[in-house]
Formats: sequence, C-alpha cells, structure tokens
Amino acid sequence: MAFFDQECIDMRYRRLGTTGLFVSELCLGTMTFGKPEAKYAAAGGLEQREVDAIIDVAVNAGINFIDTADVYSGGQAEELVGRAVKTLAVKRSDLVIATKAGHPTGCGPNDGGNSRTHLMRQVKESLRRLDTDYIDLYQIHGWDPATPIDEVLRALEDMVTQGHIRYVGVSNWAAWQVAKALGTSCNLKLTKFQSYQGYYSLVGRDAEREVLPMLASEALSMIVFSPLAGGYLTGKYRKGNGAGRRSTIQFPPVDEARGSAVLDVMDSISSAKGVSMEAVALAWLRHQPTVTSIVLGVTRVEQLEANLACTAITLSAEELAQLEKASSLPMEYPGWMIANGSTERQALMDTGLRQRGDA
Repeated sequence: MAFFDQECIDMRYRRLGTTGLFVSELCLGTMTFGKPEAKYAAAGGLEQREVDAIIDVAVNAGINFIDTADVYSGGQAEELVGRAVKTLAVKRSDLVIATKAGHPTGCGPNDGGNSRTHLMRQVKESLRRLDTDYIDLYQIHGWDPATPIDEVLRALEDMVTQGHIRYVGVSNWAAWQVAKALGTSCNLKLTKFQSYQGYYSLVGRDAEREVLPMLASEALSMIVFSPLAGGYLTGKYRKGNGAGRRSTIQFPPVDEARGSAVLDVMDSISSAKGVSMEAVALAWLRHQPTVTSIVLGVTRVEQLEANLACTAITLSAEELAQLEKASSLPMEYPGWMIANGSTERQALMDTGLRQRGDA
C-alpha cells in the first residue's frame, strides 16, 4: 500500500481568519517533541535529530505551519523547533510559527492562567526558546475563570503593539466564551481572535453543536488537534489491541460502540482506494468547510509521510455520506428546534422560492 509520493502532494493554503496570512492545510504539531511528563510519555520522546528530520520532510512537502506550546515537554518542544529551523536553514518568513500559553508552568499561584502577569512572562520565554524575534500566532491554551476577558485581551493587544506576536487565537473555550471575547474586542477596539484550536474528528464531532457554527458565523479559522483521536482512527486499537498513547491515557475519549462502526466504514473506503485509514480520516476533515488546518502529531518520518497522503485523496459524495451516517451525532436541543423552525427560511434563502406548505 503506497502512502507517500512527493509528486502527488497537493498542499492547499488557507487564510487565517479574516487576516491576509495564509497557512498550510496541514500543520506540524510538536507535542511529541522532547521528553514529556510521565502521563504523556508514550506520546513523545523525540530528540533533536528526529525533530530535524520530521521538520525537513514537512517543509519540503509544503507545510508552512508549526504549532507548539510553552508546556510541551516543559518547554523542550519550543527549543527543539527553534534549533531545527536554524539547523535546516529554513527562512523564518517562510514559516508560520504558533505557540500557546496559559497552562501551569510552575507550582506558584501565578505560574499559570491567563493573567497579564503570566502571559507577559511566558511570551518572552517562548520567544527565547524558539530563538525568534516574533511569534506568528499566539494562542490562549484554555479558559481561566480567575482572569477577566478584558485583561486577557489587553495583554494580547500590548504584545502585538510591542511586536512580540502578530495574530492571536484561542483553544478549548466554549462558544459563548469566544463570542463574548469577540464582542469585548470590538467594543474596546482590541486585537481579536482569528483562530480556534479544538478537537474534531470522525469519532469526536461534538464541536459541531456550538463551536463550529460560531466559528463560521464569526469567520474564525478552525485548527484541528487530535484529528486521529489519539491514534484511534488508524485502527490499531481495535478490540483493545495496539501499543501507543491510548494504551496509557485515553485522550481524547471515544465512544467505542460508535467508533467501531466508523472504523468499519473507513476500512472499506481505505481498502477500495488503496490508502491508509488515517489518510481517510484526514481527507474527511479536509472536506469540512470550517476547517482551516489540521495539526499532525507524529513520532516518525514514516507517520508524517502516511498523513501527507491525504492531500491526494478526494472522497466521493457516496463515501462522505457513508462516513456521515456512521459518525454523525444525534441532534440535541436547541439544535433540533432551530432546525425544525428554520427549514422554510433556509430553503427560501438557498433557492429564492417560497415553500408551499399545508398551512
């Protein structure tokens, strides 16, 4: 089964939110870089030589987007990325480097969260570790109930003004929290979020309930993490088999009953196309209109090459329908009420024709 052919790569580039910045549809994740804490030990352990090889293949395949975080392997991931860029002599302006802050970096009460104090300290630490003058996309890593939204946004605004960062994004917030932040940015004339990094996969479509509709409405980019559900969608964990991250930590969680049905459909499609199951999972995400970029987490060059094969795959309408039937979520309130009440108006907007009902 052929996974990778450099000549077949058709990398696409999409705008980040409403900016003029273009990022590759595949993004290189770095959670596997360095030696992570015990809980995530199975997900990483890569040293400089291995990181250099992976980044080299990624850049040559057209990936210009690298995502990291200040807490990945205690800061090692950022350092490894910075050194690789220098070693490989990659032109800095050819890359879009994203990092994140907000998770605890120490044991003190001010060593975590989204306060001005913590963020201002962490951005300088990330710049030092990455060995760069600026960060293209600075993302708030999670929700902090202790810090007011306007404090977060004012700190980010100052970082932009100081030249430390270019654009800002957010990760793992509820839709209402992002909407509130966007409204605050508008009212206070502050830099606004342009992207949302969140979990989305064929066995994890919860974001479709509230987050994705909000992103589409507000023109924010969706940057997907764990597109293979921690390796589940490769099929290697079927019936409790397989070694890897999911054998030590079940992240992200998967409904095994639904997941098994999804794997069966994926297996059929991958066999018919002569491609890997992970390539099918990634190809499905490429078909989703709200998705801007997909973060790939790999531990070997061969894994990266297998993932890159998705750029040459187009799923047919029939295949998409099969995957939809196996993976779609049941509609919850108020979703079903909104759908029931808006059908006629949506049809009028789509067709220009008034629907003739019984009433």
